[in-house]
Amino acid sequence: MSKSAAMTALLMLTGTALAESSGGFLDGVATVNNAVNGVVWGVPALILLAFVGILMTVLTKVFQLTHIRHWMRRTIGAVFSEPHVTGHTADKSISQFQSLCTALAATVGTGNIVGVSGAIMVGGPGAVFWMWVIAFFGMMTNYSENVLGIYYRRKNTKGEWAGGAMYYLRDGLGGYKGMKGVGSVLALLFSLFCLIASFGIGNMTQVNSISGNMATVFHVPTWVTGVVVMVMVGLVVVGGIKRIASVTEKIVPFMVILYILGTLVIFFTNIGKLGAVFSAIFKGAFAAKAAGGGIMGYGIKLAIEQGMKRGVFSNEAGLGSSVMVHSSSNVKEPVQQGMWGIFEVFADTIIVCTLTAFTVLSSGLVDLSTGVTLAEYNGVVLTKANLVSTAFNIRFGFIGSAFVAISVMLFAFSTVLGWSHYGTTAAEYLLGEKRTVPYRVIFVLLVFGGAVMGDNLAWDLADTFNGLMMIPNLIGVIALSGVVMRITRNYTARVLHGKKIEPMLSAFPDIQREQAARTDVE
Repeated sequence: MSKSAAMTALLMLTGTALAESSGGFLDGVATVNNAVNGVVWGVPALILLAFVGILMTVLTKVFQLTHIRHWMRRTIGAVFSEPHVTGHTADKSISQFQSLCTALAATVGTGNIVGVSGAIMVGGPGAVFWMWVIAFFGMMTNYSENVLGIYYRRKNTKGEWAGGAMYYLRDGLGGYKGMKGVGSVLALLFSLFCLIASFGIGNMTQVNSISGNMATVFHVPTWVTGVVVMVMVGLVVVGGIKRIASVTEKIVPFMVILYILGTLVIFFTNIGKLGAVFSAIFKGAFAAKAAGGGIMGYGIKLAIEQGMKRGVFSNEAGLGSSVMVHSSSNVKEPVQQGMWGIFEVFADTIIVCTLTAFTVLSSGLVDLSTGVTLAEYNGVVLTKANLVSTAFNIRFGFIGSAFVAISVMLFAFSTVLGWSHYGTTAAEYLLGEKRTVPYRVIFVLLVFGGAVMGDNLAWDLADTFNGLMMIPNLIGVIALSGVVMRITRNYTARVLHGKKIEPMLSAFPDIQREQAARTDVE
């Protein structure tokens, strides 16, 4: 054998060994990730999530129902009647409406389309019922997070409000006797998980959805989509929270209204199937056996697990994510921003996800008697990624598919903008204010990588770190549940019953005095 042939053989053997080693390493990572994911998104974690929602619902005396007229009037109703709610601020804060739009930008995303489809395909129509349940209690989880976010927020050296789970873990939970170390560690863990999740679930996976849809429907090369989206994200993100909020307050109302109008057309077109759809949802939620047959009770387990899991994916109540942007609001009343959190979950899950579910269930792609989704339609294999677009295609043809592709693009793009602020907040907490610029640069560059990536492991890892944020956050909410209860009672006594008592606006005396002196907002 010649030297060159021997060298070639050696290189081939080395390459094969490295490939096998790399494959083995990735397999190991996938195995570990699946184990961790099974815990953070498993039944015990979902039970914990539901428990926190139920706890806060009880402690606030079912605020989301007993005061529904009040929080509706002070949130979406105030958009049309109170200028300060939508008015742009002269300082470094953002308006209440901008904070809602930025939070919705991150929550109203592919989960409202792909997530709902996935829940129905795996858990049957009954999964929709359990999405409603987790959303009902999740309203008060999100409320509590926002109340704590405002109550424990501080201003950084730039004059911007800095708040989030990391702050109420450090200063709230850590303020209890003997809990300083615990609070600090949990705050660091939350920030670390958030930082990593922002690159994955808040960036690359979203952009991958955009590039995939553009390639499938409009035949645009993924690298072209990557370059265009990277430039668009860069122009917005480098401007910080003020520019992000300015863009999202324009995109979010447009995209949500556009999508709702599209689904409403199908709703009224298929309104004759309304009874059959809701019957399938309620029967499927308490089915004695799995859809299409199977182990007794397994159908209920799948419906509950998928409904709750996808519901949380959609509205993010309990993850502690949206509180980071809600804390940037110019509001002074913690409860006022908490009520925006209630509306956020209501709009995301009760309205948008329900309309998506009806679109799918009334399309004929799901057998309502068994709850089983068709394997294929017109030769196309149905997946959670194309189920909604196929339902639109049945009614509107290519225009329907294009509509869903554009909706996914807008939803995913806005999610990237919202999560860029979450990641920036985490980077500021972990590394200091000066490190936020490098973070934003890396965040923008990874947009292109997300457009062209094809490794499912990246999606799975992003999913896991997103779920890991939930654990320290929920510990903080439980530990500070009494604080939320006292703040809520203080607000209702003053605002709803006219009692003359000192407001609870901040945990810090200097900020309490400053906020109490304000008369421009509530």
